[in-house]
Amino acid sequence: MNVQYEKIAEKILQADAILIGASNGLSITEGLNLFADDEVFESLFGDYKKKYGFRRILDGFFYHWKTEEEKWGYFSRLINHYSGHYTASQVMEDLKIIVGEKPYFVLTSNGEGHFELAGFASERVYELEGNWIEMRCSHQCHDKTYPSLSAICEMAAQEKNGLVPAHMLPRCPVCGSAMELYNAQPPKQEVKENWQKFHRDYHNKKLVILELGIGWRNQMIKAPLMQMTADEPYAVYITINLGEIYIPEIIQNKSYGLDGYLSDHLKNLREAIEKVRSRR
Repeated sequence: MNVQYEKIAEKILQADAILIGASNGLSITEGLNLFADDEVFESLFGDYKKKYGFRRILDGFFYHWKTEEEKWGYFSRLINHYSGHYTASQVMEDLKIIVGEKPYFVLTSNGEGHFELAGFASERVYELEGNWIEMRCSHQCHDKTYPSLSAICEMAAQEKNGLVPAHMLPRCPVCGSAMELYNAQPPKQEVKENWQKFHRDYHNKKLVILELGIGWRNQMIKAPLMQMTADEPYAVYITINLGEIYIPEIIQNKSYGLDGYLSDHLKNLREAIEKVRSRR
């Protein structure tokens, strides 16, 4: 096995905590590509290509839907497919083994809820742009969010020709207004506070920052993670991405860059950790 994997494995096993940062690259590895006009999109949304001219999943998020029945027809099909039938991928299983019993926190811009659905604790997953497995009042009459996956799967089962029955449309239990996905929404305050506490608790500790599938221009997650690596004296930065590894000079002496598929690198890291553990 590559010596570099064993070096990284040692750093992970010596860490006091692990901070995971994840973006589109992880979703794509799991088969969800918001940007691609590929066979999967054609199979799932070929009718939307013909009717609306959509060329990617993301187009539906910006479309001005004429009715709630129409809007939920699209989103129920999308979410039911990618989250309602989700089982933890090998990538997620490898990641859980890598983390082991160590304290961890997840910062992600992904909104499909896969971390929670794979078994990561929701209170330790900070979804910076919300998610689509929860919903809230569109009029924001109160701040509470509600689990949406069960209702969405029921709508998907009844969706026909891109429409869901009017009686199934989700309504606010307080004011009766239409509900909306908690996607592209400000993060929940309680999770933000959990993140701040994690940051305080592991300041000046051995912190491994594991970055998964984040492009070099990303200012939401990558830039803060690199800055944290620079600020924390005992932090180790591990970035994994396909064809795009960026590590600034200021943190090069405490960083590892792995170019290639997440699935390959996480498998190799998991095997290296298991090997190192067996020697102890």
